[in-house]
Amino acid sequence: MRLPRASGVLLHPTSLPGPHGSGDFGPSAYHFVDWLAAAGQKLWQILPLGGIGPGNSPYMSSSAFAGNVLLIDLGDLARHGWLDAADLEPPPDLPAARVDYERVIPFRMERLARAAARFAERATDAERAALGAFRDANAVWLDDYALFMALGEAHDWAVWNDWPAPLARREPKALAEARTLHAQRIAFWAFCQWRFYAQWHALKAYANRHDVRIIGDTPIFIALQSAEVWARQELFELDPAGQPLVVAGVPPDAFSTTGQHWGNPLYRWSAHAEEGYAWWVERIRRTFELVDIVRIDHFRGFAAYWEIPAHERTAINGRWVPGPGAALFTAIAHALGAMPIIAEDLGIITPDVVALRKQFAFPGMRILQFAFDGPNNNLYLPHNHEHDSAIYPGTHDNDTVVGWWRAASPDEQQRVRDYLRIDGSEIHWDLIRAACASVADVAVHAMQDVLGLDASARMNFPGQGEGWWAWRFDWSQVEAWHAERLARLAVMYRRDGTPIV
Repeated sequence: MRLPRASGVLLHPTSLPGPHGSGDFGPSAYHFVDWLAAAGQKLWQILPLGGIGPGNSPYMSSSAFAGNVLLIDLGDLARHGWLDAADLEPPPDLPAARVDYERVIPFRMERLARAAARFAERATDAERAALGAFRDANAVWLDDYALFMALGEAHDWAVWNDWPAPLARREPKALAEARTLHAQRIAFWAFCQWRFYAQWHALKAYANRHDVRIIGDTPIFIALQSAEVWARQELFELDPAGQPLVVAGVPPDAFSTTGQHWGNPLYRWSAHAEEGYAWWVERIRRTFELVDIVRIDHFRGFAAYWEIPAHERTAINGRWVPGPGAALFTAIAHALGAMPIIAEDLGIITPDVVALRKQFAFPGMRILQFAFDGPNNNLYLPHNHEHDSAIYPGTHDNDTVVGWWRAASPDEQQRVRDYLRIDGSEIHWDLIRAACASVADVAVHAMQDVLGLDASARMNFPGQGEGWWAWRFDWSQVEAWHAERLARLAVMYRRDGTPIV
């Protein structure tokens, strides 16, 4: 569906300022909404809200439904009386500009454990009823998730297919015994999800009241070490022992000469089709309970995906395999109606991918950093943009604009200067302005580019499994003119909600 003409900022909550080592749903998140509104921005785009996986990636979550408990605002737990002032004191010398996951994770998890224990001791009847109602309303995914996490802890986070066979095979007797044995930790994980959802819903409601909509992100694949793969093994390409037969990735490209070997198990699409794609329908439905617009990552994988034999260590020796195509999105549309979905159609895009996207009227994505390689028919050049698009100077997978500009060849830099009629001294604002001026309905700018930061602020580098997802900003970097300049661009290019007369 066509989205209203608007602009916004890409910033994952972990990148927000805050006292506890990583951004969360606390006061800085609300201040960021206020700043967006003052800047005339109608959109806040985030990365997936699920728990992080290998390399601290939010695209390798332990659940397709559960939230990242590291985003829980500890101050809110203290206001409920489940933490005290001493509990809120962070470890000394935590860096403000990056997330030190090795120190932040144990600190936050220990505080969550204290809060859950005090809840169990002190909770009012109303609070216990609220948690019970949450568990009942979300039992379809929460029961398996909480048990999976409790079992993961009990087995030192070994991959579930290395657990004792009765648990790996989900034999009813073994599961019943595990629920009794690990009841306390199951209750802990359910408590954490209750607080995650309560805090996020409050933050989203605040954003919506300020005329800011949330663009969420749904990864096409999920991690092998996830509650859903363990709970629904028949929906994935696994052997009888639970080992992946084939895994996901992409072939060699501009990011990597050996391709990207993601390692996620691939879907057994025939099994999904047999149940009318019910798992996917539920996934999309619940995602829309959290966000207003959904960006579906790696959309091309629904037309055809790169299948890599599980024994391969790189993505070179894979093959293209047809995906579910229109059948999946027809099932979603029948169940949920037309939904505001952005298709991440980057990479190797073939006519069938374009046709699938257009069949369901999903806006695609355009990246300005990809626009200036020479040919005038490059679809990322602004004169080739279409209304049903979302335009970005760069995304979380790209370098910052300043970093990209400094690494660009002299020829590419000159093409940018000639095309935009600029000198390049404010290249980040030049590309933000070009995005705002585009006919694309949606324009989104990374916060790093609003601040004019160099490559050290890059969020991710595709194909590199370690060292990313850690960037944070500080409010001292944000000056009044940043919001004022964005607001002027929003008005100038009618991204402020003004209708056409």
